[in-house]
Amino acid sequence: MILPIVAYGSPILRKVSQDIEKDYPQLEKLIDDMWETLYHSNGVGLAAPQINRDIRIFLVDTLQIFENDEDREYDQYPDKPGFKGVFINAHIVELGGEDWSYNEGCLSIPKVREDVMRKQTVTLDYFDENFQARRKTFNGVTARVILHEYDHLEGKLFIDYMKPLKKTLIKRKLDDISKGKIKVDYRMIFPK
Repeated sequence: MILPIVAYGSPILRKVSQDIEKDYPQLEKLIDDMWETLYHSNGVGLAAPQINRDIRIFLVDTLQIFENDEDREYDQYPDKPGFKGVFINAHIVELGGEDWSYNEGCLSIPKVREDVMRKQTVTLDYFDENFQARRKTFNGVTARVILHEYDHLEGKLFIDYMKPLKKTLIKRKLDDISKGKIKVDYRMIFPK
């Protein structure tokens, strides 16, 4: 089932998410619905707060970035061919590498993009969709998408990295999003 995406301004996007247990009700269905929602909205990552759940789950599929890379723009990134996976109860163990800039967007903040500085690598402890414990290091675009989705679990948004002047310049766009004055190709839930 395709779930609606929570829009900017919704309190859940600013809440720190909680770990879950293996017996979380209908976990497999929730993950399936999140994948369907992710692909329907043309995203590369989706976190539970974006579907109105304050739990520590997010999905990432950067394989599709590289599959659609006809001009080979992403050849410079060390994570090719990408990664597809589910992250449950993820917690960062270590950040590494240099800070690098990349233009980010968010399904909860449609039509707003900004260059964000993030570390090149991230090591996480998490459980996969089968609730198997994992520790893995990711880099490049995949690390960036993971860090973006991880921020959602911590109540943080990519616009929080913007300089105050830039945030002032997009205030009207953000207000319009929170009021539902935006047209997108996927269902959304608006706070006002």
